[in-house]
This record gives sequence, structure tokens and C-alpha cells, in this order.
Amino acid sequence: MSPWRMTRWDRGHPLPATDPDSGPAEHSTGAGEPDRRHEALVSVRLGPSAPGSHLVEYLRHEPCAVAAWWIAADVDAVVRLSADSMTVLHRAVADLRRRAGVEVTVAHHILRALDLTDPAEPRTAQDTRAWAAPAA
Repeated sequence: MSPWRMTRWDRGHPLPATDPDSGPAEHSTGAGEPDRRHEALVSVRLGPSAPGSHLVEYLRHEPCAVAAWWIAADVDAVVRLSADSMTVLHRAVADLRRRAGVEVTVAHHILRALDLTDPAEPRTAQDTRAWAAPAA
């Protein structure tokens, strides 16, 4: 199958209720491994021949598209993509360029969320986690 016409199942996701080894809520990570999603925020600018409705229709059928916003700035929209692997995430960004007819101005890969809760007590150097974790 052409990589440009890959579905979510061609990209490594099993068909719903057909994977006999895992329950409906389980993922393909090993035992004791955290469920890791790779995400990116992609800023896009509509091309001269790509109407906004074409982008919206494309994103409705893109399995990696999680959310999108119209932006009043030098870009037209920001798209949030999420995938199980970096390879699939890179493919989703490339597909956005090639198939949605938009210019991808910048793609920001999300490392992890910031903890915005107010700590109950001050942390010591021993309590703080390193900001960089080994890649899974």
C-alpha cells in the first residue's frame, strides 16, 4: 500500500476488537513500560489553492489529528498531532504538507507537560526529577 494512503491500522494500530492478546483498553507497550504518546503542535499556512474547508476535511479523516485551532496571526491554523511512535508522527506531519495542501511553517514536538500545581513544600535537589528522560 502506498504510504500516502495509510490508515491508522496500516500505521501499526490493530483493528478494533481483533487483537486477541490485549484487552480493549491495553496498548502495545511491554510489561511495566509506560504508555508513551508522541505529540506535536504544527503551525500551518493555507496555500493559495487550498481553502480552509479542505484542511478541515483532511483533519477529520487523519487518525493522528487530535485538535486544531484557527489562529489570527501570520499562520492560519495550529494542529495538534499525536501518535504511538516518532515515525508515525513524522509521517503525519509530512502528510499534512503533501495531502492537505498547506505549508507547514513550524512543528514543535512536545516533550512533557509542565507541572503547574503549587508544591506543598519546597523541593530539594534530591526530590527534583531530571527534565530529560531516556527516550522510549
